[in-house]
Formats: sequence, C-alpha cells, structure tokens
Amino acid sequence: MKNYLFTSESVTEGHPDKVADQISDAVLDEIIAKDKYGRVACEVAVGMGYVIVGGEITTKAWIDVNNLVRNVVRDIGYDKPEYGFDYHTLAIFNAIHGQSPDIARGIRKTATKKQGAGDQGMQTGYACDETQELMPLPIMLAHKLCQQLAEVRKKKILPFLRPDGKSQVTLWYEDSKPKAIQSVVMAAQHDPDVSMKKLREGIIEKVVKPVCKGYLNKKTKFYVNNTGRFVIGGPVADCGATGRKIIVDTYGGMAHVGGGCFSGKDPTKVDRSGAYMSRYVAKNIVASGICSKCEIQIAYAIGGTKPLSINVNTFNSIDKKRFPRLGEERITKVISKVFDLTPGMIIHELNLLRPIYKKTACYGHFGRKEPEFTWEKTDKVKEILKLV
Repeated sequence: MKNYLFTSESVTEGHPDKVADQISDAVLDEIIAKDKYGRVACEVAVGMGYVIVGGEITTKAWIDVNNLVRNVVRDIGYDKPEYGFDYHTLAIFNAIHGQSPDIARGIRKTATKKQGAGDQGMQTGYACDETQELMPLPIMLAHKLCQQLAEVRKKKILPFLRPDGKSQVTLWYEDSKPKAIQSVVMAAQHDPDVSMKKLREGIIEKVVKPVCKGYLNKKTKFYVNNTGRFVIGGPVADCGATGRKIIVDTYGGMAHVGGGCFSGKDPTKVDRSGAYMSRYVAKNIVASGICSKCEIQIAYAIGGTKPLSINVNTFNSIDKKRFPRLGEERITKVISKVFDLTPGMIIHELNLLRPIYKKTACYGHFGRKEPEFTWEKTDKVKEILKLV
C-alpha cells in the first residue's frame, strides 16, 4: 500500500504509566550507581495517593526508596495538594524482594562472553529514513509534542497546565513517504478556571505549530481536549503501572515489538538490552544506505549465550542500483560478523552498566540524541559496507 494514513501517540511524564516507568528506572539507576552488578526487576504501580514499589532486586547497595519516589514525583510536577497526588502526602509501599536464585544461576558473570540471557524472549529493532533520527515520523512528532507540552508547563508559558497529557499524530503517506499531517490530537490536564478557548489556542500556537511546522496545511484538523475538560488527571484518574506503554517506548506501531517492556530492568534482561542492540543494528544498516527500512528480530533462551535466531526484514527497500545482488540472507550473515549479539557483549558494546535509564523512561527509548543513548550510534557503517 503506497498511499495511506498512519497514526502514533505519545504521553507526557505526568501520565500515570510514565510516572511508574520513571520510578522503576530511578530505582535501577540508584542501584547501578552503587552496585553495577546488582540484579533489578523493579515494578511500580501508582494510583490515588499511593505508590507501590515491588519486584525482584538483589544488590549490595542500600537505597532510600521512600525519598527516591518522592523526588521523582516532585520533579514530574505533582507538587500541589489540589492535584490529588503530590509528593508530600504519598503513601509509599515497599514490596521488593530478592531475585530467584534459579534465574541468577543462568546469568553468571555480567558483561562477559560467558554471561547468559536473563530470560527467554524475542526483541525487535527498527530504523527507517523518514527522519534525521532514522525513526518513523509519526512517533517522533508525537514525542516532540509531549516534550513541548511539558516545556511550556514547566516554563510557565502556559501556566494553567498540569502534568498529565497525551499526543496523537496522523500522517498522510503518499508513495510510502510522509507528506502532511491529517490530524493532531492533544489531551492536556489543566487548572479548573482556564477557558477552553484560551487552552486550545495556547496549545495550538505554543505546542503544535512549533513542533509540526512543515507538515501542517489548511486541511489539518486539531482536536484539543476533545471532551471539553481535563482537570482530574494523573494517578487520581487512572492507575499506572510499569511497562504499559511499550508502543510509545518503541516505534509507535510502525514495527513489531518484543515480548517484554524495558523500564525497571537491569541490562542482563534481554528484553531491554536485546531491544537496544536490535535498534543499534537496524539503525546502522539503514545509515549505510543499503535499504530505507530495516527491522531486526533476535531471540534468546534463558541462560543462553548466543541468539537462537536473527531475522531481517527490509520491506523490499534494498537499493538494487547500488547492491543488485544483495538480499536479506546476506545481510543476516553480515550482521553476525559485525555485531556480537551475546548478552554479555551487548552490555559491553553499548556500555549499559551505567545509571542512564531514568532518561529513557519518557519520550521514547529510540531516536534520541543524548550521549548516554549508545544504541543510537552509527559507527558500524563502514564495516557493514566493506562486507557487503
């Protein structure tokens, strides 16, 4: 299909599920900073006035879970009693226990060739040439809208905004290339005394237009707080849980996703490290000019040191003028020579034993320019082209 509509969404850091993701990754960062070989699978649930921190953690470090949670919630912006959820008055329940020794025995020494995968599973990476970041345009615009929504709130450009919010972008594709935005949907939590006219005009002028310029036209439709009111939001309106926004975290539905989420998991869990490595591989393949789209799937057995499978899909986008004899089977062989996909070497190659994960918890794990996001490097292009 060459002409079609495609939609992706994102959420702000004040969304209940993202509150949970940020707490999970803040716990992980705190542990890795003190004990980089700690085992962490931290799950968080948030609701009206409470945060439950659970999961399996084995570490030599001690962390102050109570104050860590409050600091995360404060930094997000839940700092007033009238929000119904604020860092001063939260009830925090700590239900953490140790990792099962049956799982731990399969991992062995972290970041070495002997390290096994922390669980079974398949992970997917994707890249395409629609944006400078080599990401699908719909999800990149959706993320940038939510980032802008948070920025105008925190800088008090639109002082009536509250932390919760969502975005959604529908793009018209012509000949399989993004051409124009058909619609933008924004949901922004707000104070009760602001008029809908002021709120809608403010969001369109200060959020949507700065982000989406170049893709807007006279036919673009705007849906801002389409029910007419969004005062009650955040964990007061909806329970949140770690790992419930995996499409937001990855490629906005443009590609497959793996079997597990990312946040709260140390990099021995291939749900996380394998997904990062798959993105690294796919991005370098597309950056090399071999093809315009590439999806990589890898899979592991728990305790295994080598992937059970590597699957490459280029969506018939290989540049046959430059590479007339190249096919996906050959690309798979090149990947095996260029990239070490053993769990331990993924951690080593991407330098994952660092407290970098809270930054990933909002606005996507991929397509980011922060230096900590090592899986966004395109440093394997020359090696790939040499072998191709």
